[in-house]
Amino acid sequence: MIHREPSRDMARRMRRHARALGALVAVAALAACGGGGDDDDEAAAPTPLACDATALATLKLDAATLASAAAQPAGSYTPTGSNTALTNLPAFCRLRASATPTSDSLINFEVWVPSGTAWNGKLVTTGNGGYSPALNYSDMAYAMRQGYAVVGGDTGHQSTDPNEMFWGVGHPEKITDWGSRSVHAITVPAKRLVEGLQGKPASRAYYYGCSTGGHQGYAEIQRYPDDFDGVIAGAPGNNRTRLNVEFLHRFLSNRAPNTNGPVILTAAKASLITQRAVAACDALDGVTDGVIEDPRLCTSDKFNVDSLLCTGADNATCLTAAQVAVAKKIYAGPKNPRTGAQIYPGLAVGTEAGWSQYWGSTEPVRADYWRLWVFDNPQWNWWSFDYDRDLTFADAKVSPLVDQTSTDLSAFRASGGKAIVYQGWQDPVVNPIDTIGYYERVRSAQGSQARTDEFFRLFMVPGMGHCGGGSGATVFGGQSGTSPTVDPEHDVLQALDAWVDKGQPPERIVASRVVSGSVTRTHPLCAYPKKAVYRGSGSIDDAASFVCQ
Repeated sequence: MIHREPSRDMARRMRRHARALGALVAVAALAACGGGGDDDDEAAAPTPLACDATALATLKLDAATLASAAAQPAGSYTPTGSNTALTNLPAFCRLRASATPTSDSLINFEVWVPSGTAWNGKLVTTGNGGYSPALNYSDMAYAMRQGYAVVGGDTGHQSTDPNEMFWGVGHPEKITDWGSRSVHAITVPAKRLVEGLQGKPASRAYYYGCSTGGHQGYAEIQRYPDDFDGVIAGAPGNNRTRLNVEFLHRFLSNRAPNTNGPVILTAAKASLITQRAVAACDALDGVTDGVIEDPRLCTSDKFNVDSLLCTGADNATCLTAAQVAVAKKIYAGPKNPRTGAQIYPGLAVGTEAGWSQYWGSTEPVRADYWRLWVFDNPQWNWWSFDYDRDLTFADAKVSPLVDQTSTDLSAFRASGGKAIVYQGWQDPVVNPIDTIGYYERVRSAQGSQARTDEFFRLFMVPGMGHCGGGSGATVFGGQSGTSPTVDPEHDVLQALDAWVDKGQPPERIVASRVVSGSVTRTHPLCAYPKKAVYRGSGSIDDAASFVCQ
C-alpha cells in the first residue's frame, strides 16, 4: 500500500479531532472522580488573564516575546509617534511584542483586544505600505471599531527612513521577513495572546491589507494557507521584482539617455492625457460620470495619444512629439529585448495623471531594490540595466524571497479559506492588468469560473487610484472614516465575514464617492469578470440603477 502524507485540510481536521478527543478524555476523567456538575464545568473553563504583562507572561508564545500590556479607555487614542488621534474606539488592551522567527529576525508588533463584550470573538491582522515599518493604525482602528481584536507589525525592520533599504543588505532573512514571512510570524503568537487574554481562541481570523499589504495577503494564501479563514488583498504588489522593473522603465523612458532629468513628459501634460482619455471613453459604459468603467475598452480607435500631438508650437493643450513617444513607451511597458516577452504590463489608459508619482526624481523609484538588494553595489548605474541578463540575476537572488506569484492555492482552498481581492482601474502604481492577469491564471489552474468563485473573488474599482482616492466611488471599507460599518454590501471586511461565517459569497460590494464628508454617489463593484451595467433608468449616482452582468 502506498503511504501518502495527509492533506493540509485533513491535517487540520485531525488536529481539531485530537483536541476534541483530549477534551472528552478530560471530561471522562472528571466524571470518574465524581465531578461533572455545573460548578466543576465552570471551574474547568479557561480563566481570562488580566491586561498585565506579568499575568500574560505565563503564556507560551511561538518564537515571540511579550514586552508590555496596557489598558486603554474607550474614546480616542493616539499611537506612540503619531500626531493623529484615532477616535470612536472601544476600551481595549494594548499588547506590545516582538517575533523572532530566525536568529536574524526582529519583527515588532502590537495586538489590540477590545475589552469585555466589545469583542466580537474574531481577529484581524493588518498589512503595511511600501517598505515602511509603520504599523497601519488606521486599518487597525477600522477593524477594532467593528469588534475585532487587531494585529499590526513593522514587517521586520526598524529603519527610520521608510524609503532606504540598507537594512536588507547582507540580511536575506530580514528581506524574507519583509517580503514573505512577517505577517505569519506575528499572527501565530498574536492568536495565543488573544486566547489568553479572553479565555478562548478567536473563532475566526482574517487578514486585511492593501499595496504591500495586498502583497502580504498573497504571501499568506500561497505560503501560509492555514493562518487565516479569509484574506482581503487590495492592489497587491505581489509581482514585486517586475513591478520594480516598471518603475525603472518609467524613469528611463522619460529622460534623455544617460541623464537623470529633467523629465520629458511633465506631470501637467500627463494629466492632460487623462482628461482627454476620459472625455473620449467615459460614455462607453452607457453613462457619463467622469469615470472610465473598463479602460480596456478605450482602444486606439476611441482614444489615441497621437491625437494630442501639437500642430504648432508647444502649449498646455498639446504634446510634443517627444512627449507622445514617452507616453507610448509607458503604455507599452518593459519587454525583454532578446525574446520580446512582456516583463510587466504597460500602464492602462486613464492612469496618466498619476504617472509622476512613480517616475522618480533624480533616480528611479525603488533604485535601492536593484542597487542594494540585487547588485550589492551602491554605485550601480540604472542606465546600464539589462532587461534580460539583470532580470534573470534578480530572479535567482531576490525574487524567491519577495515575489508571491504562485497560482497553486489548493491548500488555502482545501482549508476553507476565502479571498477577496480589489484593484483600482486608475492605479498608477500596481498595474490593474497585472492583477487581472494573476486572477486569470488562478482561474485557469482551478479549471472553471464557478470553481474559482467558490473561494477567490476579484473586484475591479473604476476610477480608483492606489488603494483609494481617484475620480470614482472608492470608499467601501477602511477608507470610510471613524464610524463602524456593519452592512456586508457596503463594507469589504463585513463582506468577507459574511462569506466565511454565513456562506454568503459577495456578488457585489457597493462603493461610495465621498466629497467633504458627504456621499455624492454609490456604485456597485462586481465580482470579476462581471461589470456594473446601467439599467437604462434611474440616477447614475445610485447603485440601484446598475446590475452586475
